[in-house]
Amino acid sequence: MNSLFWKEIYAFFGSLTGYLILALFLVALGLIVWVFPDSSVLEFGYADLEVLFSYTPYVFTFLIPAISMRTIAEERKTGTWELLRTSPLSLIKIILAKYLALLALIILAVLPTLLYAYSVAQLGSPPGNLDWAGFMGSWIGLLMIGAVFAAVGLFASALTSQQVVAFVLGVFFCFTLYFGFTALADLLSGNAAYWIEEISLSYYYINLSRGVVDGKDVFFLLTMIWVFLGGSILVLKNR
Repeated sequence: MNSLFWKEIYAFFGSLTGYLILALFLVALGLIVWVFPDSSVLEFGYADLEVLFSYTPYVFTFLIPAISMRTIAEERKTGTWELLRTSPLSLIKIILAKYLALLALIILAVLPTLLYAYSVAQLGSPPGNLDWAGFMGSWIGLLMIGAVFAAVGLFASALTSQQVVAFVLGVFFCFTLYFGFTALADLLSGNAAYWIEEISLSYYYINLSRGVVDGKDVFFLLTMIWVFLGGSILVLKNR
């Protein structure tokens, strides 16, 4: 399992595509946080990174499917999936190893945002004037959303042997889970709107991004992770 984990990491960085994906992610966030007038923290009168946590899920919707699209689809296309299935590793361990590799890559992509927090804190008056507890709570929420999207992307990759199709499916699923249900809830009223909003990822992420880590929100997101990982196992078991 450990060797498969590192194989996934090396495979991602074994081509220019991996570096390009991470570079585009960091450039996009950098432009949003520091450059674009409507979102730049330099235009605000206080030290705050709310814009980072507001816009990153939009970027995640494309970034994470781009990272995860090759995870299983490429193995199936090249024929190495059959070889992997004949290894001593169980299907569950194979899925977990690939998922943990995706998580590691997402954490690696998000780590530079800690420098944003330090920079904004130094711009505050006095220097260091940043709600670090709130920031870390929001940052944990961001990682949780990334973890759910990783499970969704892995599931999308398990559905097909074509990376492009896996990417499109991953974007569609992530967009629907995060934005789609919220938009649908806004069109409805009463209990229907309430229950639909309750299954929207944005509902739980907004709660976490306030800096308060609630057990209910964490439980729901963990449940979503296991649902999609379980879905991946079921799909691949029947192939």
